[in-house]
Amino acid sequence: MEEFDSENRRRRQILCFHLRKDGPKLMHVVLLTFASFSDIQERFLCGGPRWQLVAARLVVISGGDPSSKTLLSKTTIPLTEVSAVPVGVLWQFSRAGQYFNHTGARHFVVLVPAMEPWVLIGQTGGETPREEVAYVTCTYRKTCIDQPDYLATIDLNPRSPCYGQVIHRLPMPNLKDELHASGWSTGCTCFDNITTKRTKLILPCLISSRIYVVDVGSQCRAPKLCKMIEPVDVFWKCNKGYLNVPRSLPNGDILIANVGDPSGNAKGGFIVLDGETFELKGNWENDCEVPPSGYDFWFQPRHNVLISSAGMVLKRAGCGFNPDDLKKGVYGRRLNVWNLSCRTLTQCFDLGEDSLPLCVKFLHNPDAAEGYVSCALSGVVYRFYKCERDNWAVEEVIRIPAKDVTGWIMHKMPAFTVDLVISMDDKYLYLSNWWHGDIRQYELSKTCKPRLVGQVFVGGSILRGGPVAVCRDEELKCQPEPLVIKCKRVYGGPCKMQLSLDGKRLYVTNSFYSTWDKQFYPNMVEEGSVMLQIDVDTEKGGLTVNKNFLVDFGKEPNGPCLAHEIHFPCGDSTSDILA
Repeated sequence: MEEFDSENRRRRQILCFHLRKDGPKLMHVVLLTFASFSDIQERFLCGGPRWQLVAARLVVISGGDPSSKTLLSKTTIPLTEVSAVPVGVLWQFSRAGQYFNHTGARHFVVLVPAMEPWVLIGQTGGETPREEVAYVTCTYRKTCIDQPDYLATIDLNPRSPCYGQVIHRLPMPNLKDELHASGWSTGCTCFDNITTKRTKLILPCLISSRIYVVDVGSQCRAPKLCKMIEPVDVFWKCNKGYLNVPRSLPNGDILIANVGDPSGNAKGGFIVLDGETFELKGNWENDCEVPPSGYDFWFQPRHNVLISSAGMVLKRAGCGFNPDDLKKGVYGRRLNVWNLSCRTLTQCFDLGEDSLPLCVKFLHNPDAAEGYVSCALSGVVYRFYKCERDNWAVEEVIRIPAKDVTGWIMHKMPAFTVDLVISMDDKYLYLSNWWHGDIRQYELSKTCKPRLVGQVFVGGSILRGGPVAVCRDEELKCQPEPLVIKCKRVYGGPCKMQLSLDGKRLYVTNSFYSTWDKQFYPNMVEEGSVMLQIDVDTEKGGLTVNKNFLVDFGKEPNGPCLAHEIHFPCGDSTSDILA
């Protein structure tokens, strides 16, 4: 039994029990006590997203005698339609009964069971509250529209009259930033800090190298800009630029991956923002060699490791994809292993020339010493895992074959897998294939060999009736049909994805990078990108396009724009890292 928040014991106490019941499988229970029912209402209604995550499966027990297994009252918290935890579960664990005796009838007790410890941040063993708002980065760069990029707020509440619509737009004060990745200022979470709120969204700019900090805590449906770091500060203090993925570190600081140097040459590494003041602190790596390029990263605090991927030379690839750049070092090939506490590079894996490893994810289980990296140009997904001591290894687990085509920029069209998402229960892995146009769902098994269980096409370059003809395809018998939703033809291919906490809804946008968008999908640039919802079968696997949901960024007030990264303030599958 571990006790947290001990200095505030009268107001609330949080206990996590690791108890064995009927065999080897562990049952994890969180017991919360409050001094009054109003205390509970205040915490769950106003206490921030993390409390809301567990609010759908709660039962409040007051009074009673645990030894006689009788209760004076039992009340379900009136936040939503809930399935109350069976009261009998309380008496199955002696420690829980002893603690209930200790607190006495003066306290209210909340019991939250979960099958896995990391699920406390995501799923709770019951229904998690549905996401009601999404923040999406949007850019006007390369659209011939002279307007600033902005952060769009999307209404995702099916009962709202504004469901599936942009309800707020926060324009940036500059032009042609290329808002790209985004991330929360608080995302690395410990069991003793689970009340941390997501109040600030970090927006690094891929092209301008500017950094915006957006306040979403004051008004979640109407965010506002609260800080801006100019690119000259990044250039002079860090000698880095072209900023991409931000994530919160265990110490509260914010780590941002950079793709290059101020001149657009390839250069890996990271810069650091203070987690409270958001001031630029400098470079993160500790006087060691930096990788030749960078793009994405993920870390696992319990194994003291950070894994980072490689990007591209934006001075060349930033102007568009040119086959002549292949085999010339323009596209990255390395997977990098860092010592998280020492901030030093310890291992590097060569994943093949022009493989372009972009997206990196660990499993959500904080004890798991394994994850996956998707290589965009080779169509290969590698599993990385810890072997002996602190050494790591990689193995190929997925390979998507290229297609022989005519009418395209090359005779072979690789599988350009630009995003990878893992469900909160570590059951499924999702890949977005920007050129081929499909989203794939793989079941992650204990054999470490992912199994394809779902696939759906939502656009791409090989659609029937388009300029590209497929001559030879190892997977498909015929070219997919174009996708039309609510009378709108969807152009572009699936790019950034975001999965709901319960794993049942996968949201996807179709802009990768404005210059490449214009090269490969000019119709999307002219008509605007979209945000789609894919319904997920979480039991047997399977993906289905939801024809009742469409966010059409072609109808924006300032003209069609390009939408990219998605995040939910209630929590999502690409933000929280449990320490």
